[in-house]
Amino acid sequence: QVHLVESGGGLVQPGGSLRLSCAASGSIASINTMGWYRQAPGKQRELVAVITSGGFTNYADSVKGRFIISRDNAKNTVYLQMNSLKPEDTAVYYCNTYLRLYGALQEYGYWGQGTQVTVSS
Repeated sequence: QVHLVESGGGLVQPGGSLRLSCAASGSIASINTMGWYRQAPGKQRELVAVITSGGFTNYADSVKGRFIISRDNAKNTVYLQMNSLKPEDTAVYYCNTYLRLYGALQEYGYWGQGTQVTVSS
């Protein structure tokens, strides 16, 4: 059993900042990628940023230069620092990770429950 617990969402004015966190817990042997996706009303879920176990990162063009993804491997936690927020960043943000449980032969993907980010004046 794996649990992904997200925190840090909320309401912020345009130009403001928020920091999201997502902690994975359970019988985890190893974690490969950790990332963030978002889904705005009426739109499909889209990739925001992803980070590998080695620290390589990839960002959506819409957030490059404004968002920073990082991870603490000792805590099985991924962060998303969001700066210069815009109204179009408003969405539910979901944590995603690919990991292997103890006793398992392969990795599986898991999703968090989502956290609402609203950018509005």
